[in-house]
Amino acid sequence: MNFFSIFMLLSGLALFLFGMDFMGKNLSRAAGGKLERILGKLTADPFRAVLLGASVTAVIQSSSATTVMVVGFVNSGIMTLHQAVGIIMGANIGTTITSWILSLAGVESSNVFVRMLKPDSFAPVLGLIGIGLYLFSKKRKKKNIGGILIGFAILMTGMEAMSGAVAPLKDIPAFTELFMMFSHPVFGMMMGALLTAVIQSSSASVGILQALCGTGMVSYASAIPIIMGQNIGTCATAMISAARAGKNAKRAAFIHLYFNLIGTALFMLVFYAVHTVFPFGFMENRADAAGIAAVHSIFNIVTMLALFPFSRGLERLACMTVKEKKIPDAGRNWQDVAAMGHGKIGLKM
Repeated sequence: MNFFSIFMLLSGLALFLFGMDFMGKNLSRAAGGKLERILGKLTADPFRAVLLGASVTAVIQSSSATTVMVVGFVNSGIMTLHQAVGIIMGANIGTTITSWILSLAGVESSNVFVRMLKPDSFAPVLGLIGIGLYLFSKKRKKKNIGGILIGFAILMTGMEAMSGAVAPLKDIPAFTELFMMFSHPVFGMMMGALLTAVIQSSSASVGILQALCGTGMVSYASAIPIIMGQNIGTCATAMISAARAGKNAKRAAFIHLYFNLIGTALFMLVFYAVHTVFPFGFMENRADAAGIAAVHSIFNIVTMLALFPFSRGLERLACMTVKEKKIPDAGRNWQDVAAMGHGKIGLKM
């Protein structure tokens, strides 16, 4: 892998992130603020909040964007902390849709209809339609739809560029040895968390992993810990967005962090405990894009189901982390304070 391959990989990643951001912004504009109103109103029931978080994230294809939005709503008082928990849990499920779309790149068939399911087949068509709408339409709504299509086409172009850039890695022995190291659960998890925290997108991080699977050198033993770490790394965006926000906004960001930390720890303990007693035969098999998408989905769904009954506990844990400031001597002599208050009233009278 030479300098030009590395440059192509970084360029592909840049296109992927830009396409995702451009598509998400145009989706928000097309919704005309409806996403914000829906998130604010339809979250009274925790189960509905999970479905809503999953749906919105599946549409905008970014759990980080959904979580940052939720942190903003909690900070402004539009949404309570309890309402935010369900949406944060649902966002982790919704973000798996991106990995399923990217997995279609591996579809192989001579059938024209099956080949049209491949992103590299339909993305250019959507891009051309999007450019036509974006440049020549006078209506704002059509321009936004065009922007959505352009963003998706750019995203898929970036994914193809990354896949092409990492293809030569399959012939490098050091690359195989590197992924053997990542098969250790802790090292793999740390790698996934670090990569996702740096690029601030679990979807892009999963996309890179799927691209690496195209080399045929990535086993499930290496991929699974990395996927687990990616869910922890994606919390960085929400934590940064809440840094200058109010207490409840910080608590919402910590709920996101604790949900992913606890969920990852539980999944790893159970999964590897069972694997030790009853070894899974697929662990040494070569991972593919569809397998990565399946593991990503199963992990997030199982985590949500395991922690959903303890949503109140996550709230309390976040409140213990971000405590209310104590008022000095608040309860020292409240009778005297009350008496002073009455005295002041008496003077005014």
